[in-house]
Amino acid sequence: MAESIPAPTRPEQSFSSVRRDDSLYSVPLKRTVHLDVVLPPLYETSGSVDWPVLYLNDGQDLPRLRMMAVLDSLYKQQAVQPFILVAIHAGDRIQEYGISATADYMGRGSKAGLYTDFVLTELMPHIQKNYRISQKPEDTVFAGFSLGGLSAFDIVFHHADRFSRAGVFSGSFWWRSKSTEAGYRDETDRIMHDLVRKGSYRHNLKFWLEVGTDDETSDRNNNGIIDAIDDTTDLIDELVKKGYQYDASGQLSDIRYVEVPGGHHNQETWSAVMPDFLTWAFPEK
Repeated sequence: MAESIPAPTRPEQSFSSVRRDDSLYSVPLKRTVHLDVVLPPLYETSGSVDWPVLYLNDGQDLPRLRMMAVLDSLYKQQAVQPFILVAIHAGDRIQEYGISATADYMGRGSKAGLYTDFVLTELMPHIQKNYRISQKPEDTVFAGFSLGGLSAFDIVFHHADRFSRAGVFSGSFWWRSKSTEAGYRDETDRIMHDLVRKGSYRHNLKFWLEVGTDDETSDRNNNGIIDAIDDTTDLIDELVKKGYQYDASGQLSDIRYVEVPGGHHNQETWSAVMPDFLTWAFPEK
């Protein structure tokens, strides 16, 4: 279990600025996708600098995540490398978020393939055209919460040519191909676990995974551990079998696992652990 960094209070000075971008219409999603683009300190005066970038699902939740306070505090402490945050507002999240290869057994995530197409062919070119970001995979991160975390993991895992790191807060790794009534088994029917088993090791990928001990109460196998923890640690086991390195600290390996004592499935917990993720994803050089 890794310790997290407490979320800070907001300092008096603001280091970041936000641009609301409503100019992107997605053809596959058939809707305008609203973006909040958070620019780092000195962006306007940095000339030709190409900044690292974080794409974030459920971008409409920035206020509840207290993201500006978190960023301002980290920048004040010089604890992170400055980066551009692209906060993507959700649309039909139960259908657009998920796993691009297949919907779950109830048909949820039916538009996840279209969402992945949007990210790769519309969103990223739009950001590259209108903002000064690096196009290198090593400077490109994707993260999300719950079902949005599953989406972020899926996109990064299958597109190592575009991304290098994934951040998953309380990821919905329970996403499954069968119901319990239809004979569901952990060993075969969790969709992301199966895709990792069938996937390839990519040397440049790294993963940050968080779960709160009070994320839920369900314990389908009655082993005394909530499903959210089991599903995440089982996924880590699959990543390790694939060749990714993991140690308890997570500092020098491909995987960092953060288990938050008393952490819940909500924005308050995710905000509190956000500094841990950001200092991992964008360490100060």
